[in-house]
Amino acid sequence: MTLAVALADDNLIVREGIAQLLAGEGSGIEVVGRCEDLPAVLELVEARRPDVVVTDIRMPPPHTDEGIRLAALLRESHPAIGVVVLSNYANPVYALALLESGSEGRSYLLKERVHDRAQLISAIHAVAVGGSVMDPKIIEPLIAARTRGERSPLADLTAREREVLSEIAQGTSNAAIAEKLVLTKRAVEKHINSIFMKLGLSYSRNADSVSKRVKAVLIFLAESDSKVEPPTLP
Repeated sequence: MTLAVALADDNLIVREGIAQLLAGEGSGIEVVGRCEDLPAVLELVEARRPDVVVTDIRMPPPHTDEGIRLAALLRESHPAIGVVVLSNYANPVYALALLESGSEGRSYLLKERVHDRAQLISAIHAVAVGGSVMDPKIIEPLIAARTRGERSPLADLTAREREVLSEIAQGTSNAAIAEKLVLTKRAVEKHINSIFMKLGLSYSRNADSVSKRVKAVLIFLAESDSKVEPPTLP
């Protein structure tokens, strides 16, 4: 199956460069349109209904967070369309803003990764089927913060809570966690509530809980002594 992809970036060189990368043999991708601003990409989505939109984080008007706003708009109007946001900013705040309306079908990659054709193509295919990919550099500030700290925030978690958090980090849903750990779904929710409280986060059932869940995953990944690959988030 060939994926239809729309590109949005106000820099012509970047836009055309990405188009050429994706047009190569074996990508399984067809670029169906190229835009330079938010209004144009919204029009293109309505006209062509792409499977995925690859967008810059900042575009006219007015060069702030148009890529993130685009992702939020598409979540409401076309929830099946995946979005890959390309950014120059390795700041977790931007990534969390992208995921506030849900992590399914969303990816945040640094523009420096664009030269890595395989990684970009992989992210596009992942969001097309509802996956979520985050650039490894997003967790670096958290890792640095941990090295400055005297005590890991994970130290207060019970063994069972660590098991639940480990499953969350692997992208496992609450229902799947309950089945795998032989727990009720309500018990899983209680464990997650406890995890969030111990990590200094608050749990709720609204969209804000998505960012809390992602923050918990980032803390868990920052604790890992192994090399971190781009995580697939719940």
